[in-house]
Amino acid sequence: MNVYAIRAIYINELSRTWRTLYQSIASPVISTALYFVVFGSAIGSRMQAIDGVSYGAFIVPGLILLTVLTESVSNASFGIYLPRFLGTIYELLSAPISAVEVVIGFVGAAATKSVILGLIIFTTARLFVPFEVVHPVLAFLYLVLLSMTFALFGFILGLWADGFEKLNLIPMMVISPLTFLGGTFYSIDMLPGVWRQIALFNPIVYLIEGFRWTFYDIATLAPLISLGLTVAMLAACFAVVVWIFRTGYRLRN
Repeated sequence: MNVYAIRAIYINELSRTWRTLYQSIASPVISTALYFVVFGSAIGSRMQAIDGVSYGAFIVPGLILLTVLTESVSNASFGIYLPRFLGTIYELLSAPISAVEVVIGFVGAAATKSVILGLIIFTTARLFVPFEVVHPVLAFLYLVLLSMTFALFGFILGLWADGFEKLNLIPMMVISPLTFLGGTFYSIDMLPGVWRQIALFNPIVYLIEGFRWTFYDIATLAPLISLGLTVAMLAACFAVVVWIFRTGYRLRN
C-alpha cells in the first residue's frame, strides 16, 4: 500500500476545501440553517409531534443527509473530473499507485469533507431546536458509511461526465429530489396507502429512516434493512470503480 501517494491525494483534495471555504462549507451550512429557521422554528412550533419527537427535531437527520449526500457526490465527482478536464490524469495514471489507492485518496477526502459538514450542521441544528441523540456512536458511524457510499457514487459520476453540466445533473436532478421525497420533512406513515408503497421504491427513504433511528430510536422501517441497503450500495459502487480502473473506461477522455 502506497501510503505516501494516498496521503498526497488526500491532502491535496482537502486543501481545495480550505481554499474555497465559503463554497464548500459556509454555503451548505447557511442553506441548511434557513431550513431550520423556516421548518424547525417557524412552522415546526405549530406542528404536532411525530412519534413523540417534536417536528423541529424530527427533520434534523433528514436535513443533515440532504446536505451530506449531495455534497459527497459533488465533492468526489469534481475531484476526479478536474484532473481529466485539465489533462493531469495522465500523471496519476503513470504514477506507481494502484486503482484502490487512488480511490482511497479521492473518496476518503470527499467523505471527510462530508462528515465535517454533517457535524457542523448537527451543531448548527442544536442552536435552533433542542434534541438528544440516543445512539451517538452509531449515528457517527452511519454518517461516515453514507458519506463513503455517496462519495464513491460521485467518483463514478466524475469519471462518466464529459462536461461540467453533467456533474451537477445527478446531485440536483436525482439526489436532492429523492431526499426531499424520502421522508426528510415527514414520516412515510403519514402518506396514503398507495403513495406509501411508491415511496418504498425510493432508496433514500431507507437511509433517512436508518439515520433517524440512531437519533431517536424510532423507525418506520427496520434499521437493519437500512444498514443492509447502505452496505450493498457501498459494495456495488466500489465494484464499479474497480472495473473502471481495470478497463480504463473514460479515464483518458
